[in-house]
Amino acid sequence: MTGAPARLLTWLAVMATLLTACTPAVDVTETDAGPPIASSSVAPTPSDVVTVPTTTATKSAVAEPPAPPQPPPAPPAAPQAFAINLYQEGDFVPQYTFDWCVAASIQMAHNLIDDTGGGSWASSAQQSELWEMARARSSNSFNGANPRGWAQVLTEVGMGPYTVVSIATYEDTLQTAARAIAETGRPVGLVMWSGRHAWVMSGFESIGDPAQFPEFQVTGVHVLDPLYPYGSGQWGPSPEPNSLLSPEQLATQFVVREPRRWSTDLPTGYLLVLPVAAA
Repeated sequence: MTGAPARLLTWLAVMATLLTACTPAVDVTETDAGPPIASSSVAPTPSDVVTVPTTTATKSAVAEPPAPPQPPPAPPAAPQAFAINLYQEGDFVPQYTFDWCVAASIQMAHNLIDDTGGGSWASSAQQSELWEMARARSSNSFNGANPRGWAQVLTEVGMGPYTVVSIATYEDTLQTAARAIAETGRPVGLVMWSGRHAWVMSGFESIGDPAQFPEFQVTGVHVLDPLYPYGSGQWGPSPEPNSLLSPEQLATQFVVREPRRWSTDLPTGYLLVLPVAAA
């Protein structure tokens, strides 16, 4: 009996050893994690890479430098003293009778315009002819030459075109006359003594160039009175040729035309025989 139990114990010990060698060691705290994850040592290709969007910008935009501040606009230029005078020595011509003021004014206009040295218009015979031309192109109760005849002869003898205008205000009249001289280089006829006499405006002085300042101010007017040196007992003495008169001085003899002096469709105002640009 002693030998059998000893063998039985030995067999049990051998079997226990074999069972222990065949059973894997398991941690009783480990849970099932699913199938094993395959791993590889091969590097991923670009197509395998997934970009994960984020809410944080990864690249800052390059800002354009601010534009330099613009300089303020230059203030408008202030009007400066301006002057034009067409007169040269020898341009003045007196009227040879007390009626021929328009004809003498036509001769002086020619001399002021013609700077070629071709000779002055100054003879009495020519003045008489020009008077007859102007009178033939005029029509009024005094059987003389009126502003329309004056303008028409200036145009026909090659100094035109000229036209007759009537302007309501004195300041606008001086500006219109000065601007015409500046633009055309030709003199202006002034209908004086309320429609009874003719002077020539050969130039002017102003504050502001008419080409740049529409509202320039005329400060002086150069005039030629063909009746010099006689003048008028009613209207005053004739100024010397090429005198520079202030607007106030000119206004003592350059006044609004009397409507009864000349029947015309022009409104009452200051009359100018005005050069205009050729069409």
